[in-house]
Amino acid sequence: MLIGLVRHGKTDWNAEGKIQGQTDIPLNKEGKAQAIALANRLSGEERIWDAVVSSDLMRAFATAQIIAGKLGIPLLESDSRLRERYFGEVEGTMEEERHARWGKEWRDVAEGVESNEDVRARGLSALKEWQHVHAGRNLLVISHGSFLAQLLAELCSELEDQHLSNLSYSILERRNDKWQPQLYNCTVHLNQ
Repeated sequence: MLIGLVRHGKTDWNAEGKIQGQTDIPLNKEGKAQAIALANRLSGEERIWDAVVSSDLMRAFATAQIIAGKLGIPLLESDSRLRERYFGEVEGTMEEERHARWGKEWRDVAEGVESNEDVRARGLSALKEWQHVHAGRNLLVISHGSFLAQLLAELCSELEDQHLSNLSYSILERRNDKWQPQLYNCTVHLNQ
């Protein structure tokens, strides 16, 4: 089984440096163009994806619609377990605001920030279900930066922790009961 992990396209809040969390912000024009760029890349490569699944937040779902449509593969029902980390009272703030209000360790101090453990548990729950329900199918998952970073850290602890760019593309393959990275945080499609 292969799992593709894609971060949604850019939003106005991404451009402004604001944390979105589970605030439902749409793709902007650039984000739509980024999704089209990855869809074009994937349509020109050997077909490996059987279906697309995404977070139910509109920025991820819209990215998934563009890609599934271009590839002509099913778009499965969106899954709330794939949502971005809930950032509580921090959502909608910029880095300088967070540091001024809560300090550099804002994740540990601000109210309502979802823990790494809870984010990883949501991701693992979805993954285990897919391994059962979609056995033998390769799924392309469209989600969010912090969520995907936590899932990758859980599944492939040897990976270098990198900022996942909008429309970054990673591939994991299940071999011998372990997830092996085949591609990590790739954005070459955005440079073409």
